[in-house]
Amino acid sequence: MQLLGIVAFVLALLTSVTLHEAGHFLTARHYGMKATQFFAGFGPTVFSRQRGETEYGLKAIPLGGYVKIIGMTPVEEVAPGDEERVFYKHKPWPKFVVLVAGSTMHFVIAVVLVFISVAAIGVPDPNAPVLTASSACLFTSITAAQIDDPRSNLDATPTNGVCPAGTVAGRAKTAGFLAGDRVLSIDGTQVKTYVAFAKYIRAHAGVDLHVTVKRASGTAVLTVTPLTTSRPSLDDKTKQVSVGAIGIGQDGRIIRDVSILGAVAETPRQIGTMVTGTYNTLVHKLGTIGGIYGKDRARDGFIGIYGAGRISGEVFAAPVPFKYTALGFLLLVASLNLFVGIFNLLPLLPLDGGHIAVIWFEALRDRIKRARGYVGDTVRVDYNKLMPLTLAVVAVFVGFTVWVLGADIVNPIRLNQ
Repeated sequence: MQLLGIVAFVLALLTSVTLHEAGHFLTARHYGMKATQFFAGFGPTVFSRQRGETEYGLKAIPLGGYVKIIGMTPVEEVAPGDEERVFYKHKPWPKFVVLVAGSTMHFVIAVVLVFISVAAIGVPDPNAPVLTASSACLFTSITAAQIDDPRSNLDATPTNGVCPAGTVAGRAKTAGFLAGDRVLSIDGTQVKTYVAFAKYIRAHAGVDLHVTVKRASGTAVLTVTPLTTSRPSLDDKTKQVSVGAIGIGQDGRIIRDVSILGAVAETPRQIGTMVTGTYNTLVHKLGTIGGIYGKDRARDGFIGIYGAGRISGEVFAAPVPFKYTALGFLLLVASLNLFVGIFNLLPLLPLDGGHIAVIWFEALRDRIKRARGYVGDTVRVDYNKLMPLTLAVVAVFVGFTVWVLGADIVNPIRLNQ
């Protein structure tokens, strides 16, 4: 199943890249520009076919693609007869549309995938007060270091019916809590989120609590007495505090059903969350790039194509119902498309955003000059002068990619961290 997830991710990536290039291609053709090549993938050519003035084909490495539009810059040689169909001779607006069309396709893909996943499957409900299976043994003390260390075994099991040292019989298990129980109320107080449930338990050590839960057989009222334990403070995990605990956790795989109309409203919220995540990664997580080889690598930090593909494999291999797998995969591909679309618009050559910046710089400079009486041809930006900067950006991108790739291989982000 893990291999299936990786293959599905590669196919999704190839489809996204092909649609990106299709955005450039179709808008260029619409404005009369000449596109001589349209290839999916890069590297050696697997096959190609000439249709009209365009060569269509597939390259061996399915991780990229390109469209060759003649005259992207004034320094290119143009064949006789094509002088009026070159990219750089068109007005700013058509050039802008052609360049932004690639990222637009990524945005469309993200919106469509999110809507389909929400309407057909539902939305993740990370706050649902739905419980996992209760622990047979409950630790009397747990530190933040133990929680953060993936090597820590915090699921103690009894031997011959006796819990190991440092643990006692789990209070939730003794009280009869079952996996999948949804908490409705505690002592008559309605519970809407797992956090509210957990905080109530922590605040009532040694007190008999009456918990109403909903399960397949109906509702049940369970009585449980939280054990006084030592746990990290919720406000400062470096501090240990005495709180109540019963030995049960939250089921984080809950999906909430959404109607078609609800999906229309929910899709922008999901996209907004992804945009916020992308912004935080590009702005606030940039400082974590130096620590991606350490044990504290941020799960919401930078990750490369290889790492994303491996996570896709983990999604497919996880022992959960297919709807969880499908939802996780679709949202992963949607978020990746959104990230690529935004990243591609950064005003740096050779990205599309760099070319867009040049276009509007030329247009603004031309308008100012004509306002001062200039009547000649538009003076184009000399791309030869920008070449050192472009090569520097490429070098940084390549180095960054190799750096992240190395971390994805030797210190990968795992779903079960």
